[in-house]
Amino acid sequence: MTEARPTEAVSASLWERDEEVAAVVRAVDTLCADGTSPGGLLMIRGEAGFGKTALLAETRRIAERRGCAVWSARGGQTLRSVPFNVVRQLLQPALLSLLPEEAREYLGDWYDIAGPALGIAEPGERQADPQGVTDGLVAAVRRLARRDWPLVLLIDDAHWADQETLRWLAAFAERLDELSVLVVVARRPGEVSGESARLLEAVAAAAGGPATTLSALTPDGTAGLTRATLGEHADGPFCREVWAVTDGNPYETVELLAKVRDSELEPTEGAAGELRALNRSARGGGLVARLEELGIDATRFAWAAAILGTGISVDLVAKLATLGREDAVRCAELLRTARILTAPDPANTQAGGGDLEFVHPLIATAVYESIPPALCTAMHGIAAQVVTDSGLGAAAAARHLLQVHPDDDEELVEQLREAAREHVAVGAPDAARRCLERALLEPPAPEVHARVLYELGCATLLTAPATTIDHLQTALAMPGLDGGERVEAVIRLSQALLHNDQLEEAVRTVEAEAARHETGPTRMRLQAVQYMWEGVHAGEATSPGRSQRLAELARTCTGRDNSERALLILRGFDAMTHGENAEEVVELCDRALVNGRLAPGLGWTDSEWGVELLMMLAASYAYTDRLDRAESLYTEALRAYESAGWSGGHLALAHAYLGLGHRRRGRLREAETSLRESLRLAERVGRGLPLYWSATCNLVDTLLVRGHVDEAWAIAEQYGFAPPYPSTIVLPDPRSVRGRLLLAVGRAKDGINELEAAEKAAAARGHHNPVLVPWAVDLARALATEDPGRAARLATDVRRHAERLGTDTAIGEALRCAAALETGQRAVRLAAQAVTYLEASPCQYEHAAARVEYGILSRSVSELNRGLALARSCGADGLAAQAEAVLESGRGPG
Repeated sequence: MTEARPTEAVSASLWERDEEVAAVVRAVDTLCADGTSPGGLLMIRGEAGFGKTALLAETRRIAERRGCAVWSARGGQTLRSVPFNVVRQLLQPALLSLLPEEAREYLGDWYDIAGPALGIAEPGERQADPQGVTDGLVAAVRRLARRDWPLVLLIDDAHWADQETLRWLAAFAERLDELSVLVVVARRPGEVSGESARLLEAVAAAAGGPATTLSALTPDGTAGLTRATLGEHADGPFCREVWAVTDGNPYETVELLAKVRDSELEPTEGAAGELRALNRSARGGGLVARLEELGIDATRFAWAAAILGTGISVDLVAKLATLGREDAVRCAELLRTARILTAPDPANTQAGGGDLEFVHPLIATAVYESIPPALCTAMHGIAAQVVTDSGLGAAAAARHLLQVHPDDDEELVEQLREAAREHVAVGAPDAARRCLERALLEPPAPEVHARVLYELGCATLLTAPATTIDHLQTALAMPGLDGGERVEAVIRLSQALLHNDQLEEAVRTVEAEAARHETGPTRMRLQAVQYMWEGVHAGEATSPGRSQRLAELARTCTGRDNSERALLILRGFDAMTHGENAEEVVELCDRALVNGRLAPGLGWTDSEWGVELLMMLAASYAYTDRLDRAESLYTEALRAYESAGWSGGHLALAHAYLGLGHRRRGRLREAETSLRESLRLAERVGRGLPLYWSATCNLVDTLLVRGHVDEAWAIAEQYGFAPPYPSTIVLPDPRSVRGRLLLAVGRAKDGINELEAAEKAAAARGHHNPVLVPWAVDLARALATEDPGRAARLATDVRRHAERLGTDTAIGEALRCAAALETGQRAVRLAAQAVTYLEASPCQYEHAAARVEYGILSRSVSELNRGLALARSCGADGLAAQAEAVLESGRGPG
């Protein structure tokens, strides 16, 4: 038995829990040893009544005796649909202890992102990014933890936690090695499935060891507890019957023994036969019967409290149970005396926390399940009205509305739509989806039905593209969406089709809608979206005459509005990919800017056009040697997404393209750092998406130019960088990068085949920018020995395309390729010319490579040393090693 327990009740609840308590003591000691100690996580699993709550209470006592701050929260069976419910319980007390300006100072940039989810700030105008909100909540605890070290977080009944909280908890658990925080999570086995189960498993995995699984009391343990509670004179047969009646369930054992003591039953073999009847009165139907004995008013009060589930105040319950204030106070006291309700823990006070809570979740469940079904449904409807009238908002009332039977109630539909808007605003699209799906069952009036479907499609766009497609297609087939709303729905539908890898249908969708409109701004916007999706399509061929039609349309644009600016960007991107004159590409892109900056409504976080358009703009600059402008855009994207809390796919893409900018510039170490971060973020969003390919392709490319071939191959193997390729364009061309990777690891034949596949795809698309799609340079080098004629022809084509593009990088790379295929003085002259062009290029790695190659060909120590210095500054370890080897071999001139 655990020693030095402060009360008999605590001692009884923790009977035969010595090992578990010892593990808690060790974890708290580790936490308190040093402010830099890594955090820890304990997962406690146990059936209902096995003492999880008691063990958490003992953890609180142990931690507080050691001077720890302790925050706690509990999931609720009827509250799983309430987003951020548990994490609000956990953090609100600490935040409410601060002045508003102090809370803003502690949370910093995360205040406006996580604050609405925590209920301490109003949501902003933009739709919150769920991943950003999750990261904001992680940051909130990280910052508060530094203030309140040593900090212990207790989460009870995690199996009933809302999904948004579980998503935060899984993300937070991954970072515990960076934080000095102890997290203790208690849950029942089973109980959940789907995403919630996956998240709980992720939390358990972060514990780094097996969960603590609580077992039933042994017969000897039950006997000891019985004698400790009733007296040493309790005889053996009586103790054995206590164990048999309760199956060793600690909670039921404690409750039964309390009943025995209250009834003054003698603990002898002769009285053992009465234990089963006493046990039935302590739980399930017996508890309900005991509740009924307290009277109809007390029963109605308890039912109303179970309906509310949280925020149980005497006044709210009185309204829901239609009781007067005095009767409600009397009922509350009766239920406290009967150990059904109790006062909340004052250490965990939160906004709207209420005056009462159930003594144990088992009691709450039994009371809730005892409510007649029809009455339960009706009470949820009344509760929704009570909550709304109390000023708690549509979102707070929504969980009750979800339980009401459909009844053609137009007001209920509007309440659910309003609740969905509130959920979306705080970063809970799944909760919004539930509200709107329920609204459809009502059903909505014909004139608003399509709008509800449209709102549902918007709520599910980022999380369920296939579902979004169904909703939006249905909405567009119905009356009710007209004018601007219809256009927005069509564009949203095309985005969902794109994310669902149905790019050709996305193009057809906006093309058909554009045909419905007369010439004007709306038609031009739809045409721009059509060309945008066609522009990112990596299929085998484009529609005949597409580039010519786009060029003709863009020729009429002066950049008067964002539709015209979008068309200018699209035309510039198309010209860049086709290898047209770089100066003309840059001129087109510059015309899309306003005083050198993105126009209002075309920012990185503006939803009207989407990220794809601005990535095309930045890429057009990057592959025409205007890296200054490209990097400015990439940096602006990163800053905008971090400020807005968009830490999902958008931030992953921003890091990927920032890495691309560093790679083009020749800052290879910085490129690798950005790209690894991009890949980490992309992993959270999901594999197979275009952003995932962007991160992987660029990281492999960067590792190859750094000379880290084994790492590049490992990344390719680990993250599936191999055919089949995505249907959207990835920059740089993944076939070209994989072909070079295969050559680097010695698989020459496979590498040549991959580069020839890149040649075929580029020809079908008309992509002739030799820097964007560099297959020809690597293929020419690979074929130099076995097919020198073809290699020479390829080098000539590369030179022709490079001169058409006209950038220093393209021409310098073409000259490097030509020099590699020549010998003698001709090779030296070509290499010298390559150095001249690449010295003027912003791409420092290519400049370094040209210097080293020229130094080797010309046997110039000075050129080799200059190349070596450049290679080292770039982080091109393989190139530097090559230069060092040549210098050390003495093959330079004496």
